[in-house]
Amino acid sequence: MANIVAITSCPTGIAHTFMAAEGLEQGAKSLGHTIQVETQGSVGTQNTLSAETIAAADIVLIAADTNVDLSRFGGKRIYETSTKAAISDGAAVVQNALQQAAPKSGGKAAPAGNLADQALAAKAAQSAARTGAYKHLMTGVSYMIPFVVAGGLLIAIGFALGGIYVYDDAHKGTLAANLFWIGKGAFGLMVPILAGYLAYSIADRPGIAPGMIAGGIAGTIGAGFLGGIVGGFIAGYTVKWLNDTIKLPRTLEGLKPVLILPLLGSTIVGLLMYYVVGEPVAAALTAISGWLKGMQGSSAIMLGTILGCMMAFDMGGPVNKAAYTFGTGLLASQIYEPMAAIMAAGMTPPLGIALATLLFKNRFSEDEREAGKAAAALGISFITEGAIPFAAKDPFRVIPSIMIGSAVAGAISMAVGAKLHVPHGGIFVLPMPNAVEGLFGYAIAIVAGTVVTAFALYLLKKPVNGNAAA
Repeated sequence: MANIVAITSCPTGIAHTFMAAEGLEQGAKSLGHTIQVETQGSVGTQNTLSAETIAAADIVLIAADTNVDLSRFGGKRIYETSTKAAISDGAAVVQNALQQAAPKSGGKAAPAGNLADQALAAKAAQSAARTGAYKHLMTGVSYMIPFVVAGGLLIAIGFALGGIYVYDDAHKGTLAANLFWIGKGAFGLMVPILAGYLAYSIADRPGIAPGMIAGGIAGTIGAGFLGGIVGGFIAGYTVKWLNDTIKLPRTLEGLKPVLILPLLGSTIVGLLMYYVVGEPVAAALTAISGWLKGMQGSSAIMLGTILGCMMAFDMGGPVNKAAYTFGTGLLASQIYEPMAAIMAAGMTPPLGIALATLLFKNRFSEDEREAGKAAAALGISFITEGAIPFAAKDPFRVIPSIMIGSAVAGAISMAVGAKLHVPHGGIFVLPMPNAVEGLFGYAIAIVAGTVVTAFALYLLKKPVNGNAAA
């Protein structure tokens, strides 16, 4: 019997984090192993692993879509995978971890065994952990989301209390105006945070300052969130290269992370942003913004359809997060229609499944009908991952069904010109004044997507054996 410690983390820290933890716990239990899982979710770290627990562990299992600090696990065998793998088959992940876990460099403890083999294994493992543009981007997004959510809601509350001209001098000093400007301040930090923590994922702490500076420059030169993403990647890889290249005497090594790397990295990246990257990216963002603002008719419907399909395709995976990042990034450019389509399309998969379990009971087992109640709660909260258990069990029928429904929701939302000023919250933000523009049409989009999903499931899924309920 093995003793395992694990960490789970996803970009939004809402659903995948805890579903992955549950998958690992069930998988370890089924194989006769003990496991303790630390969740690094949106509410902070829970079930924190103590130094004693880590010391007693045979392996460390990381199921995360963001960068996880491994400094606590020096000398331990570590296995890294995605949250989706842990959700889909926790037992297989645990089995693979026990067979493939390898030591990591970093930390104070020295691994046992042949030192040359350990060094090679650690270097290869660290290299593998540091690759993947998606993982770096999602780390930046995970730190950015709270700023976007808080900023969007505060701006909406400010408008609700002070009207649409709350930013005028006539409202200066009022509660409504102050809330509005607090929200604008949070939005102003959005791109620097995205770029800074993207760079952190690549280069660790020395990358934060150059990355945030790159994000700040992106905002001042009109390059927006696209410039922040490009600047974050440039900052991260520049600082990582500098760190690997610059060799100093041991007595001066302490200057690298606090002086040399931030100074050189910020200088190089800042100049690149001003003289090389900024203008082309700003032009690209201007072109995209102009295209989106001018969308009408069939082009708007097509974009809504595409975004809807992306949101439902992997329910919180890379494709879903790509669409979500696209929508949240555009909020800083005051383009709100795609975000509305994205949230509508993200709500309908679990809502449609919940409706189908209620209307078409003979298509679902008793356990699935019970799970449908939980899916409804997740759906109204804009947690698309509520559809994952159903899709994992019957992917070739469930995934096409929810993609059809989400495509309908996204298309209708874009067609009616609905606008969403906040990036999360589900139905709980709908009653808030100025959070949603075109509320009636937006509600129709969500209802239509839900109903289409339910009937698509009825048509594609076969009756469950022994279940004759209508």
